[in-house]
Amino acid sequence: MGTSVLFIHGLWLHATSWEPWLARFRDEGYDAQAPGWPGDGETVEESRRTPEAIADHGIDQVVAHFAGIIDELPEPPILIGHSFGGMIAQKLLGQNRAKAAIAIDAAQIKGVLPVPLSALRATLPVFKNPANKHRAVSLTVEQFKFAFGNAVSDEESAQLHSRWTIPAPGRPLFEAASANFTPHSPAEVDTANQDRGPLLLIASGKDHTVPESVTRATLKQYRHSDAVTELKTFPDRGHSLVIDAGWGEVAETCLAWLRGQSL
Repeated sequence: MGTSVLFIHGLWLHATSWEPWLARFRDEGYDAQAPGWPGDGETVEESRRTPEAIADHGIDQVVAHFAGIIDELPEPPILIGHSFGGMIAQKLLGQNRAKAAIAIDAAQIKGVLPVPLSALRATLPVFKNPANKHRAVSLTVEQFKFAFGNAVSDEESAQLHSRWTIPAPGRPLFEAASANFTPHSPAEVDTANQDRGPLLLIASGKDHTVPESVTRATLKQYRHSDAVTELKTFPDRGHSLVIDAGWGEVAETCLAWLRGQSL
């Protein structure tokens, strides 16, 4: 088998949204898989029917879930995560559980200060009700358009919403929002680790949910580590870049970077 690659989805997307990526990476010889988060159903439809199973899972639980999957692998994998999946990938890399990680439009980690207004609006469906911390929340077509699909057509955004979206637990968003005021926050990443594998941060210039300024601020958090940390920006892309029609360009960028790292 080739080198293991684990894809980690973020909030509101099902693990099967990685299917085109899995096929592309397997074509390149990688042993690629995309497990779901705890409580996710096997399909989009099942996940939509059982939001109570998805609800109330926090960052630490998700990290432990993927750590358990990694422990069953013959060697540490490469991790590729999107949005909150990008945060999870960084945490696992900082724990030396991965040989490398790629974090695409990764959610804000502890220490990152910018909170752009667009990010607040994108997450308002969760934060408008404090009780949502313990619930799973879905996005409407219009909410998805602003948070994910603002850089694609209305038609494509609606199709992506219909095909891939599932309810998302509110707890990770509340944990990330309070991270800078919480000792030992679940959103804390060991950014000073000198011995970890290489990390690529990918930003999208039109992302409303995780604006480019957040990713650039994340990069600065790694300034105390000499381990490889690089940034790639797609100026004209939004938060849907891993699932929309331009996903292939992002995937090829990831593959090229991995080759450059001899991975």
